[in-house]
Amino acid sequence: MKQIAIQAAEAGGRVLLDHFGRQQRIDFKGAVDLVTEADRIAEKTIVDFLGGTFPRHDILAEEGARVDNGSDYRWIIDPLDGTTNYAHGLPWWAVSIALVRQGETVLGVIHIPCSGEMFVAEQGKGCTLNDIPVRVSATDKLDQALLATGFPYDRRTSKANNFDNFTRFQQQARACRRAGSACLDLAYTACGRFDGYWEMKLKPWDVAAGLLMVAEAGGRVSDFSGGPTNIEANEFLASNGLIHDQMIGVLTQGRRP
Repeated sequence: MKQIAIQAAEAGGRVLLDHFGRQQRIDFKGAVDLVTEADRIAEKTIVDFLGGTFPRHDILAEEGARVDNGSDYRWIIDPLDGTTNYAHGLPWWAVSIALVRQGETVLGVIHIPCSGEMFVAEQGKGCTLNDIPVRVSATDKLDQALLATGFPYDRRTSKANNFDNFTRFQQQARACRRAGSACLDLAYTACGRFDGYWEMKLKPWDVAAGLLMVAEAGGRVSDFSGGPTNIEANEFLASNGLIHDQMIGVLTQGRRP
């Protein structure tokens, strides 16, 4: 299953690279939520690849592909995470594929076509980058940490928009980055390029592969209060573990009466 997932991600990545930088049709799912022609072609490529190999498995993909056979296995696919970056020619985007078994993520693959990097995590077997094992960072102080985050698509209309948390972390961490791809933020946390990451209002395809990677690389994942989280949740906090409680302290400041 791991090798098939890697091959599917590579096939989707080739489609995206073929279209990258070219003028193409862009549609809007919301005021700031884009979908490109390449999204849809890449999704079909990946879904056909996985479905042809595992016809009895369920599938959930961002751009609408659904297969529900009542299987214990479900593939969760984001054919292009970082669509806005992609549409603007910014090479910060990736393909994300996860395999969930009976509600638990057991395999995650995140492929960055522009750099040729392939992150893979298997439950109980660790996380690798281009077949080399990776670990989270050793940073243990928040004021020395480089963090990543994102903002929800309804940020123009909702008060729960993450602006308050971003301001607090900018004041307490070394720096914060908002690059526009949740799966890459998580993969980069898993390999120690980021020390921590938080975000809200994401979908399962945004986080399923990346959360497993952080956990398998020795990090910690939770909700903003430190409680358990899952791919269907509303809040996601991932870190190297060493700064996790410090990040919880910042995230809970805005909730205190």
